[in-house]
Amino acid sequence: MGERRVFAGPAVRKVRREAAMTQAAMAEALDISPSYLNLIEHGQRPLSATVIVKLAERFGFDAAKLGAEVVPGGLAGLRRRLADPRFADLGIGAQEVEEWLQSAPATAAAFARLFDGGGEAAVAPAMAEAPEVAAVRRAIEKWRNHFPDLDARAEELADELRLAGGDLYGTIAERLRTRHQLGIRILPSDVMPDRLRWLDWHARQLMLSELLRPASRTFQAAATLAQIEAKAEIDALVAGAEFAEAASARLFERHLIHYFAAALMMPYSRFLRACDATGYDLLLLQRRFGAGYEQVAHRLTTLQRVGARGLPFFMLRVDRAGQGSKRYAGASQSPLVDGDARCPLWGVHEAFARPGEVVADLVELEDGTRWFTQSRSVAAPGATGSGTPARFSVCVGVDAKVAAPLIAARGIDLMRNPATPIGLGCRRCTRTSCVQRSMPPLGRPLRFREGERGVSAFDFAGD
Repeated sequence: MGERRVFAGPAVRKVRREAAMTQAAMAEALDISPSYLNLIEHGQRPLSATVIVKLAERFGFDAAKLGAEVVPGGLAGLRRRLADPRFADLGIGAQEVEEWLQSAPATAAAFARLFDGGGEAAVAPAMAEAPEVAAVRRAIEKWRNHFPDLDARAEELADELRLAGGDLYGTIAERLRTRHQLGIRILPSDVMPDRLRWLDWHARQLMLSELLRPASRTFQAAATLAQIEAKAEIDALVAGAEFAEAASARLFERHLIHYFAAALMMPYSRFLRACDATGYDLLLLQRRFGAGYEQVAHRLTTLQRVGARGLPFFMLRVDRAGQGSKRYAGASQSPLVDGDARCPLWGVHEAFARPGEVVADLVELEDGTRWFTQSRSVAAPGATGSGTPARFSVCVGVDAKVAAPLIAARGIDLMRNPATPIGLGCRRCTRTSCVQRSMPPLGRPLRFREGERGVSAFDFAGD
């Protein structure tokens, strides 16, 4: 078997410059010719395992970082960002994007960071994602929302609790009581009007609101166990992310705590087997694992264990105004989770009008890619019948090319059947003659023709 080889020109060039060496000097240190090193640095020759070892021995080169993505989403993510209508007139080709990422990854990463953190700020400042949230999203994307150490620890703990017998909530409560001297109390909503969970270390009590449904009670108890028993793993992941802001670190920590809680309720191997056996039947999975619909939806985005991968789902949670409050691309790299504007033709909005139903939708984007999505409306945790009900639409989706195993997609020709043509919000969509269009796309001049009125209020120049 031959050596594993990778292209890493910019990384090698950075090492050489930090060592203040010429190409000839470094080539001599690596026992290769200067011309070969020059080709490596310019991405024209691969970096062999032999050279990687020599770089590590002689320059302290961290080979582990070679597999890390400089740009969240990698090449596909960079292409997706550059497909924005604002760049349509530049004619940027796929090969050019690949060359940019290979030759100047740092500048590509800077562009992606600017784009993700507020690329639309000049158009709609209120819609730009908060910097702290954007930083956490980048960290989650880097891991594809799969944290193997947390999954392994949660699966091990789940097996222990399963041997203890009884329901999961009961065994978690017993473990908190016997191992950590923490009792659980369910308190009336008027005692905790603005909290769903409160861990009082002084009183050695975990207090949960009576408004929490059974699945949410189990989840909150599991989250408390995560804070205690998975602290080392979670702290290591937070430290490794190297956030500039403390708020980002805390948000990421909360995500990891909740990740562990979901993994404890839906242990990886058992959950993946159930997914395969049921055709990813979300409602059946919800009942089988005593989880909420949103918890199951999120769990689907995490199934990326090496050698035991599930389908590459994304998850999106939106409110009635289409604003996204949760979005995980997972391994799907779907553009449908990007931005904060949604196409009104997409079934994610229809779910609000059909409570209790899972609304399936086959959609097609402008680039011809198809996605099979399932959306269902859910009540906010702790929501009651009084006052204005807080509801969200939770959507999971997968590339139509791999959606055939889904029970919800059976009988559908995913690549030939008519699909709902949607865009990524009006400002990023260049479909003409759309009756739902509320504003023209960015980068396209408006066109006015005397005596004519199209089906759309905005007529604009095409490609």
